[in-house]
Order: sequence, then C-alpha cells, then structure tokens
Amino acid sequence: MIRRASGVAGRSWFQILIGGIVLFYVLNRVLQTTQNPNFIPALLVLGAFLVPVVLVLWVYEHPLPETIPPSVVVWNFLWGGALGVIVAGTLEYDTYRALGFLPLLAVGVIEESAKLLVPLLFFLRWRYRSEIAGLLFGLASGMGFAALETLGYGFTALIASRGNVGFAEFVLLVRGFLSPAGHAAWTALVTATLWRERARRGHAGLTRAALSAFLLAVALHTLWDTFQIMSKVTFIDWLGLELLSASIALLSVALLVQRYREARRQAVAAASAANGSQRNGSPS
Repeated sequence: MIRRASGVAGRSWFQILIGGIVLFYVLNRVLQTTQNPNFIPALLVLGAFLVPVVLVLWVYEHPLPETIPPSVVVWNFLWGGALGVIVAGTLEYDTYRALGFLPLLAVGVIEESAKLLVPLLFFLRWRYRSEIAGLLFGLASGMGFAALETLGYGFTALIASRGNVGFAEFVLLVRGFLSPAGHAAWTALVTATLWRERARRGHAGLTRAALSAFLLAVALHTLWDTFQIMSKVTFIDWLGLELLSASIALLSVALLVQRYREARRQAVAAASAANGSQRNGSPS
C-alpha cells in the first residue's frame, strides 16, 4: 500500500531546507562579526550536509510502496557514506600518484564499488523489495559519501586559502548543489537496477542490465573527473570544459529522474494490482 505525504510546508525536507539556509546565514554572520574560529566547523558541516540530507528526505517523504523505517535510511546514509569514503580513500592512495586516464578510471571503479557496500547488505537480506527502495538506499549511500567528501574539500580549501572562509563556503556551495548530479545519481542508478532485476528474476544475481548500469556509472564518474582536472589555459578552454561537465551532470540527473519515475509507476501499478486482488477476494 502506498502511504500518503502531507503538504510541502509540512514535510521535514522543506523545514530542514529552510531552517538550514537560515542557520547557515546566521552562522556566517556571527562568524564575520566575532571572528571566532570555533564557528567554522559548524559552518562546514552544515554546508556539506544540508543538500544531501534534504534530497534523501525528499525521496523518503514521497509515497513509498512499503514501510521503510527511518533508521534504515540513516544507516545507508551514514554507514554507506563513511564506509565508502574509508574504503575508497584507502584503495585510491596509489592511483593519485598519476593523473592520466587509467588512474581516473580506477578511481571511478573504486568509488562506485565502495558506495555499494552497505546497500548490498540490504539487497542480500531482501526485506525491502521495491525498486524505489533500492533507489532510496543507493541515493542515501551516495549522498552520505558526497557529504563527507564535500566536507573534506571544504576543509582543504580553508587550509589552502589560509583561513579564507569565503572560499571554503564557495566550495561547499558548488559541490553541495552538484552532489545530486554526481555520487547520488550514479549509485542510485545501480541500486535501482539491482532491485528491479532481482524482483523480475526472483533471485539475486549479476545480470547484464545491472552490469551495464554499473559500467555507465563508472563511465559518467570518469568523464566528470577527467573534465575537472584538465588544464584550462584560456577562457575558451575553461568554458568548453565547464559545458562538458554540465552535460555530464544533466545526463546523470536525467537518468536518475527517469529511473525514479519508472520506479514510482511500478510501485503504483503493484499497489493497484494488490488492491484489486483484495477487492476480488473479499466477500460481497
């Protein structure tokens, strides 16, 4: 049965979004006024986690075909993100010694695999069986990974700029708004496909569709990283690479939206079929 959601203003994701924006502004003003560095960690954490948390809540608070406890989503967000960052950071240590195409491809494979570790535990248990549940778990893990990565980039930017909070805030802003088009979309595409294929086949296994989804995620990830590190000698170079990066982001979001809509249609169809069976089987 698909549960209903309340109006926009009554949903947690909207309240957290507005509250987070206000808190970020207040923290920034207090930091500028007092020049107290104790406020910087709170500013970095809030800036890195606001968009990821809001996006996951937005999906979670829309009608779902099955009851998924909040703790399961939090588990995927925190443990999926943290474990993914730890595993990816450890395995990527040697790949950053060179910056050619193959090392970047290895980074894509490592990170996309690491983000799947926690969602795969729920996939193997198979308690939550809808495709949209798989999409939600992948989205949560990818957003947790992106939030921690953004926090690291913001901290690094603060150190590299010798305490320039404005530069760190710019990094948080850019990476925060781009995170749904990156890690979240890529991981969610893979997990949604895994759940869909298992529901169709009736058992777990690596199918051609699941492998294709993973390779697509790796390809998008690799292209994104490649465009980000390529040298930008002239303004034309910079503009061209930014347009290419934007095209990857738009494609990733479009694929995620398409998969989400398909999962929603499947959930509605399954709920309608279940309701029809109950009506036909009930005594008149």
